[in-house]
Amino acid sequence: MQNPHDKLFKETFNNPQVTKDFVTYYLPPSIVKQIDVNTIEPQKDSFINKELEEVFSDLLFKVDINHEQGYLYLLFEHKSYQSRDIAVQLLEYMLRIWKRQPLRKGADKLPIILPLVIYHGKQTWHMGQSLGDVINGFDTLTADMTRYVPDFDYLLFDVSTYQDAEIKGVAQLKILFTIWRDLYTKNSADLKMSIYQAAEALNALEGKTSGLNYFETLLRYVFSTSDAFTKNDIRDIVKTLEQAYPEGSDVMKTIADVLREEGIEQGMEQGIAQGKQQGIAESLLMMLDDKVGQIPKDMQKHIYQLDEQTLKIIFKNLHQIETVTDLNSYL
Repeated sequence: MQNPHDKLFKETFNNPQVTKDFVTYYLPPSIVKQIDVNTIEPQKDSFINKELEEVFSDLLFKVDINHEQGYLYLLFEHKSYQSRDIAVQLLEYMLRIWKRQPLRKGADKLPIILPLVIYHGKQTWHMGQSLGDVINGFDTLTADMTRYVPDFDYLLFDVSTYQDAEIKGVAQLKILFTIWRDLYTKNSADLKMSIYQAAEALNALEGKTSGLNYFETLLRYVFSTSDAFTKNDIRDIVKTLEQAYPEGSDVMKTIADVLREEGIEQGMEQGIAQGKQQGIAESLLMMLDDKVGQIPKDMQKHIYQLDEQTLKIIFKNLHQIETVTDLNSYL
């Protein structure tokens, strides 16, 4: 599956009830009171730059906010490390939304845009939640100066911090948040249990066909994203699900066939190596980000494509890398 993050994210939130429950249960009550969830309407637009489509997904929803037409802009970060410039990206996307909206049609004011970010990385979010957090010296400016410097907060949902009792909403939303939380925080045995619980919840839905289709997307996402599973783990999961849910056995067999065709069953060693390589690349980028600063997007992409041996060489010589130029000498 190409970009399984994007497919799972959009397949989940394109369900109107999922989005309503997300707003109702996860936004601050003071904000929820100003949003008419019954007016939520998904839009087809996407505002992600082409070069960032592998690490971000977005969805735009038209909705009445405080009795005026506005928008919810939902940005999902795929990768397991944190983006230092996410507030800048949000500002860019909000500007794009405003440029496409009613001012062109004669309206005299811009619509409200409420920016929301979903993160599910290995570490608790520590990058702040405002544009001011990434503007040098912003926190030392006087009040009369900050009037002229752009700033805004965004709502952040760090899924890794949620306990079971805090994960609420319809089945698909609860399953999504649970899998996102457990993907990097739990071992293979516990992650298996999360998959089995997801299967049980989806099997209880009235529309079992749609539930099975969603579960297929979920499994493909987990298998392609997590490096926690061995070949035997995947075989056990498929076998267990076939036996527990015979009405979905065709789906499980299809998944197993696809996995075999893609080499995850017959060539799992390569899949594990690729998963390990991605984990090393993500760890390296996180450390470089703290040491060197923001790594250019084209260089990030290059690092993800490096083989494991080259990545380890860079790790070994990390103490010698002080600038982007130093890093480039290894690429």
